[in-house]
Amino acid sequence: MDNPVTIVLIGPVCAGKSTVGKVLAEQLGIPQVELDELRWDYYKEIGYDTVMAKEIADTEGMIALLRYWKPYEAYAVERVIATHSNCVIDFGAGHSVYEDDALFERVQAALAPNPYVVLIMPSPDLEASIAILNARFEQLLQHEVGTVSPELLSLNEHFVKHPSNHKLGKIVVYTQGKTPEETAREIIEKLG
Repeated sequence: MDNPVTIVLIGPVCAGKSTVGKVLAEQLGIPQVELDELRWDYYKEIGYDTVMAKEIADTEGMIALLRYWKPYEAYAVERVIATHSNCVIDFGAGHSVYEDDALFERVQAALAPNPYVVLIMPSPDLEASIAILNARFEQLLQHEVGTVSPELLSLNEHFVKHPSNHKLGKIVVYTQGKTPEETAREIIEKLG
């Protein structure tokens, strides 16, 4: 593209945001910024407490830890949008889903000026998307952790059905049956 463009990729766990982001950045000749790589530095800027986070995870479980992360995730979105441009930014799945209206409004405001917020989903059929994403997530968990937690697998149903992603995404791309290269080309075509 001739003009500077910032593309933000959002979506559930294992939707392919980072993979498509890498290919898209290469095709456009711009950098890729992975929010999951930067988030811990951003979280620490506003007092993220690793000891408290571990205690929450150990005593209350992963879902409680994810709730603890929410204000930090909103701040990380604001920071990455404010400090990066002319790039492809891929969010972690939680960075675009909020139960708290005030946090969601902050994220919505940060993304409002950008017309290229792309929601990546496997399929327009929500149940099919959940099944596809959970199969991918299960493989990832088996490989990286050696065990599959039903608590973690329940996240994708929440992320797929929650209205936040659908409200934030200004472009929707379905990936089922497509390579990352084909998905990246489709996104480029939709940039107008």
